[in-house]
Amino acid sequence: MTAQVTASITTGYQLENGFELNSMANIALMAASRFWFFVAVVGQLLFVYYIVSFYGNSALHGDFVVWNKVLPKGYIPGDTMGNLAVVIHIFLAVVVTIGGPLQLLPELRTRMPFFHRLNGRIYIFTAFMISITGLQMVWGRGIEGDNESFFQGIGQHLGITLNALLIMVFAVITVSYAAKRQIAHHQRWALRLFMVVSGVWFFRIGLMLWIFINDGPAGFDPQTVEGPAIVVLNFAQYLLPLIVLELYLWCKAKANAVCRLMMASGLLLMTAAMGTGITLAFVGLWLPHV
Repeated sequence: MTAQVTASITTGYQLENGFELNSMANIALMAASRFWFFVAVVGQLLFVYYIVSFYGNSALHGDFVVWNKVLPKGYIPGDTMGNLAVVIHIFLAVVVTIGGPLQLLPELRTRMPFFHRLNGRIYIFTAFMISITGLQMVWGRGIEGDNESFFQGIGQHLGITLNALLIMVFAVITVSYAAKRQIAHHQRWALRLFMVVSGVWFFRIGLMLWIFINDGPAGFDPQTVEGPAIVVLNFAQYLLPLIVLELYLWCKAKANAVCRLMMASGLLLMTAAMGTGITLAFVGLWLPHV
């Protein structure tokens, strides 16, 4: 009888501790993911501020040539279609950067379903258009230079092209699950879509973080912004966030408490790195042109 009571107490203690650990892991993972999202939204709003201040202000004054200071071949006199693609791309970048985070807010989705659906349609359309105009900007204006820079240019072009294709594919899948009312699948693909749409933004903060870590440009020419490091970054800008997202989704759904706690810790470290990249990009890339 005593042995049965002892076993019962021990089992209850183990269950209680296990429940507490699971609860703590769930809270930690949720808090870490929300903190990452908050920092990302702040960083993207700073990016929007830069776009509106620099590109918008210069466009109002008709000074499109100044775009070439930060966007190679941003404006080419006489290339009406190419210049129009750039203008549309930049304008839609503002729309998609603001609309993406709004689409992921659960409170907004629950309390304002009409706005969620409307914003979702705008977001999907904008994602498609920004991909198409991005492809026009990349391939429509060619690759110049010697053999080395040509092949590096091809690498960069392929990285950007894959990003654009993933955006369009993920957008279609996201919409298809919404139409089928398979909300759980829809939400997961919406997160994947957000990551690939944010690729251009990830590139900039990743580049500044890379320069900071190496105490200066490493693996690329700072004048032409070409080199092996840039090629790698053109793929990593969306593949790395996607890998992290898949790990997060797996840990959230299937992993044990220890794995969820490790994922939460990893997210905090990545948020710190991302915050550093955002600060460096704002101070070094965006603010000087505002």
